[in-house]
Amino acid sequence: MARAGDVIENPISGQNLIFRTTTKESGGELLEVESVYTKPTPFQPPTHYHPGQEERFEVLSGTLRVLVDGRERHLGTGEIITIQPGTPHEMSAGEAGVRVNWQTRPALRTEAFFEAMWGLARDGKTNEKGVPNLLQTAMLMTEYADEFRLVSPPRFVQKMVFGALAPIGRLLGYRADYPYPHTTERGRQADKVQG
Repeated sequence: MARAGDVIENPISGQNLIFRTTTKESGGELLEVESVYTKPTPFQPPTHYHPGQEERFEVLSGTLRVLVDGRERHLGTGEIITIQPGTPHEMSAGEAGVRVNWQTRPALRTEAFFEAMWGLARDGKTNEKGVPNLLQTAMLMTEYADEFRLVSPPRFVQKMVFGALAPIGRLLGYRADYPYPHTTERGRQADKVQG
């Protein structure tokens, strides 16, 4: 579980998240992170949506590329965009140093989803685009369906495929919860020793 000030790093995408307000601190109302791009986004992120959550992005520095409902925009420092639940979107940075305040309401289990995705990338358990293997993806997409859904393939196909593969993944030892080491007590202690 993250605490305000914790940082998780995705070495593949070059995107770091600094937790500003955690799910626990807000009573589940809000997850607020600062997203820092350490390099240009190396690949297009998947177009996705959040069925019951609103997201608000405020660009703190640099330019953020935003694709919302098929329309591309470039947001500069000080600009804000709010994305309503169910709206397909994707975000990327064309340069290093882009910083964005990112708020998700309600928080639901988005924090755990971030920890799992960034942790898998950190541990080398994804491909060169940051995507886990199909069994791991099935575990994540079924477990976090209230927080994150892909636009493609169609939802009914995802439900069939991921629904069939998730039990196999579970039997083979895959799990949807994958706490990032820095957000665990053991990880904090190890960081103190190394630092």
